[in-house]
Amino acid sequence: MTTPLKSLAHGRVLVVGDVMLDRYWAGATRRISPEAPVPVVKVREETERVGGAANVAANVAAMGAHAALIGGVGADRAADQLEDLCRSLGIDVAFIRNSSVETTVKLRVMSQHQQLLRLDFETDKAAYADTELEAIFRTGLAAANVVVLSDYGKGLLRNSRSLIGIAREAGKPVIVDPKSNDYERYSGATLVTPNFTEFEACVGRCRDDADIVERARNLCRQHALAALLITRGERGMVLVRDGETPLVLHADARDVFDVTGAGDTVCAALATALAGGMELDDAVRLANTAAGIAVGKSGTATVSMSEIAQLFAGPRSRSTTGAILADEVLESVIRAARESGERIVMTNGCFDILHAGHVSYLNQAKALGTRLLVAVNSDASVTRLKGAGRPVHKLADRMAVLAALGAVDWVVRFDTDTPAELVRRVNPHVLVKGGDYAVTDIAGGDHVLRAGGEVLTLPLIDGLSTSRVVAHLAGDPGAASG
Repeated sequence: MTTPLKSLAHGRVLVVGDVMLDRYWAGATRRISPEAPVPVVKVREETERVGGAANVAANVAAMGAHAALIGGVGADRAADQLEDLCRSLGIDVAFIRNSSVETTVKLRVMSQHQQLLRLDFETDKAAYADTELEAIFRTGLAAANVVVLSDYGKGLLRNSRSLIGIAREAGKPVIVDPKSNDYERYSGATLVTPNFTEFEACVGRCRDDADIVERARNLCRQHALAALLITRGERGMVLVRDGETPLVLHADARDVFDVTGAGDTVCAALATALAGGMELDDAVRLANTAAGIAVGKSGTATVSMSEIAQLFAGPRSRSTTGAILADEVLESVIRAARESGERIVMTNGCFDILHAGHVSYLNQAKALGTRLLVAVNSDASVTRLKGAGRPVHKLADRMAVLAALGAVDWVVRFDTDTPAELVRRVNPHVLVKGGDYAVTDIAGGDHVLRAGGEVLTLPLIDGLSTSRVVAHLAGDPGAASG
């Protein structure tokens, strides 16, 4: 399924779970206390942020979707502050207040962007009335597309299985961020997202990747889970479903600054994507990108959809897939590049057997702007244009080779015989083809010209063509390239 990022703003996510207030005291450290061998922090800045389930909701809102939040708090000043913060972030709040409970507050002392100390203020295993929670949950569920249960083990979700049952009866998918090793309480969930430490605490030590997948599948079968997403820090993520090939993604982080709240961002991105109509595999890819952004920020922080698009539009990360654009992110990437003042050049072709002529051509094209987008014919399209036996290389291989070239910023597929519709969507500043084309014959060129852009042809290197290479390999002595 192809889902434009802009459509994700139509989704509605209900987040239920343990909320907390994150406080940060930050300042310079220049001496050791004479009273004890500890650093002295001269506090210059005090900030407050939402944490736990509230951070999940904040990320949902930052990504443009509607966020509703149900949480348990005390009847205290911290609860008031937390509610005010949530509302200022555009979150619809329904807090269950209990005078016998202390609102969870985590105070972090920071210096030079490093965490020196954390102080927790909370009530262990706070109790809330199940009937009140279920009543509020049913009300919020009616307007939601997806539910997130954010379980930090503070007590609100001790009967999470009943909430999962209510949601599934209503046909609403449920994502669970677990803290308990008792997966019976998560039975029937659509997707559970443990980190690797949490996963091993539940299933035991895993010998290798195959063991991880097998134990995850067993867990899915045992507790009727549709899928399990195991986050593995610098090793990325693995999505496991019983009877299906696992989806393995490498970490998409460029710099790891602070992992606080990264799991919240993953859940929020998954929920936002699914609520907006995205398929699960694509939602996981989106979440992987969002997590890579989150760990580059200090403390609990939100990630916006524009930041996700900008990551695709920016310099390629360690993952080569950064240059290969899925259709659902194309328009967001192009928009972000335009807003940054980039000059976009576009070309297209089969690029079946890459040779020196292609490299020269693409280098020339890139020199006409700051970003080069290469649209590549699908396998079926190549066969229709070139005949049986073509392409020589499958689409994924052709795109991977192009993405590895220094001149190429982005690669995208198209399934039609011409890229005219794709050209209209991209609306590049410059559209180019090889010198064997007339400007008037370039698909989509009329649109680019009407929009004030340029349509150009570039010279080819004599004697070099994929068709000649293919003929030569087939034994045609007259087809040898120069």
